[in-house]
Amino acid sequence: MTTPILTVRNLRKVYPGPPPLAAVEGISFELRKGEILGLLGPNGSGKTTTIQMLLGTLTPTAGEIFYFGKSLQSNPSEILQHVSFASTYTSLPWTLTIEENLEVFGYFYGLNSKESVRRFDPLLDRFGILDKKKSRTSSLSAGQVTRLMLVKAFFTNPQIVLLDEPTASLDPDIAADICSFLIERRAKNGVSILFSSHKMEEVMEICDRTIFLSNGKIIADDLPRNLAKSISTYRVKLLIIDGMKRTQALAERFALQHTIDHRWIDMQIDEGKIPGFLNALTEAKISYGNIKIEEPSLEDYFLHVAKGTR
Repeated sequence: MTTPILTVRNLRKVYPGPPPLAAVEGISFELRKGEILGLLGPNGSGKTTTIQMLLGTLTPTAGEIFYFGKSLQSNPSEILQHVSFASTYTSLPWTLTIEENLEVFGYFYGLNSKESVRRFDPLLDRFGILDKKKSRTSSLSAGQVTRLMLVKAFFTNPQIVLLDEPTASLDPDIAADICSFLIERRAKNGVSILFSSHKMEEVMEICDRTIFLSNGKIIADDLPRNLAKSISTYRVKLLIIDGMKRTQALAERFALQHTIDHRWIDMQIDEGKIPGFLNALTEAKISYGNIKIEEPSLEDYFLHVAKGTR
C-alpha cells in the first residue's frame, strides 16, 4: 500500500485559559492520493483549528503531522510547496488586481510571472473571470472572490489542497460548479483534497470518505452513505383524505414526532416500525392518497450529532 499523502497522529490543540480550552483532542486520520476526504462537524467542533495546524499557521499542543511521509515540523518549506489552501473566510489584498495577486502568490511557489500567467489564465477562464484579471480584487462579487481563491489554490499544481467551506453562502449554481471543478481536478491531476463543509449534499456528491468531528474528537470515519444509514429514523409523509384525527392518534400511540400541515402529516419513524404503522393505518380505515418514505440522509446524521453536542 502506498504511503498516505497526509498522516495525522494524535493531534491536539489546547488554548490557554482559564480554563484551558481543548479545541482538538488527539485526532488521527490519513488522506491518500486522489482521495477527497470530507471534514465535518458542528461549529466549534475543531475543523478550522485542525486545518490551521495542517497549514503550519497554528502550532499543535501535541501530536504529529506527516505529508508524503515527512514531518511537517521538520520540513515545513519543502512540504508546503506542494500544499495549498482556499476558504470562503479568507481573501487576497483588495487593492491589487487579480493578476497581481496571483503572480505574487506564484512567487511563493517558485514560479516566475510568465509561468504563473500560463497556469492561471485557463483557470480564470474556466470560472468566467478571465476578463477581470486586470481589475482590482475589491471589484469582485462574493462568488467571484470564491472562484478566485480556488484559482489561487490550484494553479500551482499542488498535490494536496485544504478547503475550508469553499462554497459557504454561495448560490446553488455557483456551488455546484465548484464541486464539478473539484471532481475535474482530482480526475485530471490526482490531487488529494480535504474538504470541510456544512452542505451535506455536496459531501455526499464529491467525498470518497468522511470524518466527523464533535467537541474536538473524531466520532466517525466512514463512507458518507454509511454514516447516513447509521441513523434508523425515516421520514414518512402522508396525504390524508379521510381520518386525520385517527392518524394523529396513531402517531401518538407509536410515539412518533409529527407535524401537520393542512391534509399532510409528516412523521419521524424508526425503520422497523414502518410496516406496523402502515398496517395500523389500514386497520383504522384511514384513507390516504399519497405516501412518501424518505431514507435518512447525511444531513440527518449531522443534525443528530449536532443535537447531541448542545
